[in-house]
Amino acid sequence: MTDFYSYEPKNGHGLPHDPFNAIVGPRPIGWISTQSKTGVVNLAPYSFFNAFNYVPPIIGFSSVGYKDTIKNVEETGEFVWNLVTFDLLGQMNQSCFSYPPEVSEFDAAGLTKAQSSLVTPPRVAEAKVAFECKCTEIIQLKRISGERVPTWLVLGEVVEVHISKSLLKDGVYETAEAGHVLRAGGPADYFTVGKEQLVKLRRPESA
Repeated sequence: MTDFYSYEPKNGHGLPHDPFNAIVGPRPIGWISTQSKTGVVNLAPYSFFNAFNYVPPIIGFSSVGYKDTIKNVEETGEFVWNLVTFDLLGQMNQSCFSYPPEVSEFDAAGLTKAQSSLVTPPRVAEAKVAFECKCTEIIQLKRISGERVPTWLVLGEVVEVHISKSLLKDGVYETAEAGHVLRAGGPADYFTVGKEQLVKLRRPESA
């Protein structure tokens, strides 16, 4: 199989940049707002994010390293997911910076806080979609050996959904109209979603 580059991750990939993130992608971005017990609001993007259940709706994100977001969710049990669209790409990127815990990324990135309905952390007012969530599980990941790794998976039930009416056409959410931004791995790669990528394919009704 000389046409394949193969490696065991435990021994390193031997490439200029780890290909794992680029292969498992592009991925939706978990732009997560939380609030500490003392009232400091935090906003951070996570590239390991996705949805895991329909009813009830459950989403999850993974933090490599124990960060303010994980601490806040552990303390309060609440978080908000905010949709990253192309018009917010620069502000999302600014919120990546490692600010001190007392600094709110909302202020640093010039974003507006919008009051949530059922949870304490605010949502990003400029985001076209937001999910208010209550945490259901926080899991520290493990190796095959059972050794814990410094990565935490947060799962939460969506208890309130906010959607800009501009994205609802005859009651159907139009993904291609929203300008979703996706993380693609590599040092700085992102993708956007538009009508040119849209393919409609219904499930077969019979075998």
